[in-house]
Amino acid sequence: MAGLGGAAMAAASGRTLRVGVVGGRFGASFFFHEHPNAVVAAVSDLRADRRSALMKTYNCATAYPSLDELLKDKSVEAVGLFTPAPDHVRHAVACLEAGKHVLSAVPAAGTLEECARLREAVTRSGLTYMMAETSYWQQLTISARKFYEAGAFGRIYACESEYHHAGLDSLFMENGVRTWRYGYPPMLYPTHCTAHLVGVTGERLQSVSCIGWGDGGAVLRDNAYGNPFWNETALFQSSRGTAFRVAVWWKGAHKGTERAQWYGDKMSFFFQHPNGLGPAVVRWSSGKEKDAGGFDRAAAVLEPYQEKHWWATDMLPEKLRHNSGHEGSHTFITHEFVSAIVQGRKPAVGIAEALAFTAPGIVAHASALKGGETMKIPSFD
Repeated sequence: MAGLGGAAMAAASGRTLRVGVVGGRFGASFFFHEHPNAVVAAVSDLRADRRSALMKTYNCATAYPSLDELLKDKSVEAVGLFTPAPDHVRHAVACLEAGKHVLSAVPAAGTLEECARLREAVTRSGLTYMMAETSYWQQLTISARKFYEAGAFGRIYACESEYHHAGLDSLFMENGVRTWRYGYPPMLYPTHCTAHLVGVTGERLQSVSCIGWGDGGAVLRDNAYGNPFWNETALFQSSRGTAFRVAVWWKGAHKGTERAQWYGDKMSFFFQHPNGLGPAVVRWSSGKEKDAGGFDRAAAVLEPYQEKHWWATDMLPEKLRHNSGHEGSHTFITHEFVSAIVQGRKPAVGIAEALAFTAPGIVAHASALKGGETMKIPSFD
C-alpha cells in the first residue's frame, strides 16, 4: 500500500502543494485545506453558486468560471477534477498538457480509446495522475488488503462485489436539462467494485461475460449512450484464475450497498450486508458438522469482525484523522494524492491501477450488449 504510513514523511518535507479544485458538488467533500502539505489556491465551477460553495469550504479567495481559466493560473500545481464522467479524459489531458498533476473522479475513461489516450498523456507528461476511487480506501477494504498482505486468506479463489444504488434517476435532470447520468450504462461506472479485487491483490481482470437487465422504460429507449440496461452483472476471470462477480444495479427491490466478500482456502472476509449482518471472518476448521441431508462436512468458524477505523491511525496526518465520506475514504484520497506528489512517488491508484479498475467495465458493457458473449480485456499496464 504505497504511501500509507507516510504522513510524517510528507509533513516533514515542509513542501506546500498548491491545488485547484474543479467541480462544486463532489469536489467540495475533500480535505486539502486540512492537509499540512497542501493549500487550495483556486477553485472553479461553471455555476456561480457552486463556485461560492467551494470558496467557503476551502477558505479560498480565488475562483474561476471554467477549468480553462483555472489552467492559466501558473501558481496552481495540481488539479482535483470532479467534473462529469464523460469529460474526465478531456479534462485530465488538458490539465496534464498545462503542466498540472491530476486527481480525477471516477471512472478514469469511458471507452478503450480514451483509456489509451489517457495513458499516453500521463506517460508523456511525466506528471502524477491519480484516480479518486473511494472503494480502495473503505475501512474494510484496507482491512482486506492487510489480511492479504499478511497471507491470512491463503489463496483467494473467488471474490464478489456489489454496487447497488437505486434512485440515481433523481440526478438525471437538472433545471429541466438532462445530466450526464441520464441513461449512463452501469458497467461504465465499475470502479467501486473492481477496486475490491484489483485494489487488494493487484491481479488483473482478463476476460468477462456480462448480462444486462432493463425494463424498456423511456430513459433506456432514449439516452446518449444507446444503453438499454438498468442493471449489469458480470463474471470476470483474473490473471490468477480468480472468479470475480460484479453487480452494478441501479434499479430494483434491493437496499443500497458498496460491499465485497473475498473467499480464500484458509479464510474468507465479508463486508457488512445491507440486510443486517455485520462484517465477518470465516476461518477453515478441522471440525465436522452435519449438513441438511445428514452428511458430515467441514465446520467453518464464523467470527464477527469489529471494523477498524484506519482513519484514526497514523496512516493519516493528525488533522485528517476523522471520519469522512464514502466510509472514511475521502481523507485517505486527499492524503495519498498530496503525499505522492510531495514524496515524488507513484500514488496507490495511479494510471495503471485506474485503467485496470476502469477498462474491465467498458468491456463488460460491450459483452452485455452482445448477450453475454465472453470477451477479452486489454491491458494498459
